[in-house]
Amino acid sequence: MRTNQNSWFGAEMRLISVILFIVEFVRGAVLVSLLPIYGTKTLGLAPDVIGAAISAHYVTDTLLKMAIGYLLDRFSIRIVVQAGLVISLIGVYLLQFAEIPWMFIGTAALYGIGMSPIWIVCLTKVTEQQRATQMGVLYTIWMVGLGSGPIVCNILLDFSVSFTYKLLVSMSVAACLLTIFMSKERATTPIRMPFRKQLIILKGRLSKMRLLLPGMILQTTGASMLVPILPSFADQELGLSGTQYSILLTVGGICAAAGLIPMGKLSDKLGGKKWFLVIGFCIFAIGLYMLASGLPFWYCLLIAIALGLSYSAILPAWNALLATYVPPKQEGLGWGILSTVEGVGVMIGPIVGGMIAAWNGEVAVFWISAILFGAIGLFYLWFPFEAFATNEKATNK
Repeated sequence: MRTNQNSWFGAEMRLISVILFIVEFVRGAVLVSLLPIYGTKTLGLAPDVIGAAISAHYVTDTLLKMAIGYLLDRFSIRIVVQAGLVISLIGVYLLQFAEIPWMFIGTAALYGIGMSPIWIVCLTKVTEQQRATQMGVLYTIWMVGLGSGPIVCNILLDFSVSFTYKLLVSMSVAACLLTIFMSKERATTPIRMPFRKQLIILKGRLSKMRLLLPGMILQTTGASMLVPILPSFADQELGLSGTQYSILLTVGGICAAAGLIPMGKLSDKLGGKKWFLVIGFCIFAIGLYMLASGLPFWYCLLIAIALGLSYSAILPAWNALLATYVPPKQEGLGWGILSTVEGVGVMIGPIVGGMIAAWNGEVAVFWISAILFGAIGLFYLWFPFEAFATNEKATNK
């Protein structure tokens, strides 16, 4: 047992963790800041094109996840990760030449290809003996990288777009070079269930989850709608500098992270998962509606705090609800199904948000997103949590 733990936290895993951090840092910076700001200000592209580009990134990322296991069974970890990151590097590098909409969308899609392998490789390294600790480490690296990327990028964009772009390209190059030191061995993956049996289980799971499906898709759609227009909205509608925008992201993220454990414990203690979801989504809706009113920075800061805390209230209750639909001893398949369903919203949200912004302005995107979150809050007010409790008992048996 100690050997497994030491192996996981050994030199190879530290190297993979560094690569993961760099990849997620660049991804966050590119999706939340570079594509919207660089695409609008430097390349002069419309919001619907930027939204389509972000959606294209998530489409290629999601589709490739289905093939990564197959590739890791047949090729070494180094080759799979290296190939993916080189393709992503080409995508980032070509952004500077992508003045035509289809080229911009194509380079974003190309960039999405290399994102999946490093994360999947990390998951294959997780051991049963230290699963909770190791997953906690991975998610911390993922969140810090993905969150710090746009924060740093927004500050640097205030000074120089060219320098910021070159920095992200250089970091992508560094991630590619680090893969040279990765193992040539193949990933150790569990024995796979026959595809036909997977389809039977998938059908059964989706049938039991049918009441959850609308909320799952709508909430990821509502959130991802904002991604392509957030920097432009902060600049043009709220009059915020890149530094002020980064402060809002930082404060909201800190409040969300700090509130997760207390809110989770409070949710378990009170047994009120329903009301955590209802109140959390409704506060989120009110916060987005107020942001659309064009308030001064200090009011926006208070709203960011409220949004962060409401997210910390939603997430533990939401994960507890989803966990009841994951079949025992089939956690990988179960969470894969849930992630795929949620991914539908992430894929369509950016392009929908971009089209709404091009049609009726960026404020309209906030209004519609607020309406969606309000509707989701009301949906969970109606949602039959008695079925949730029954399913939880059946799952635990």
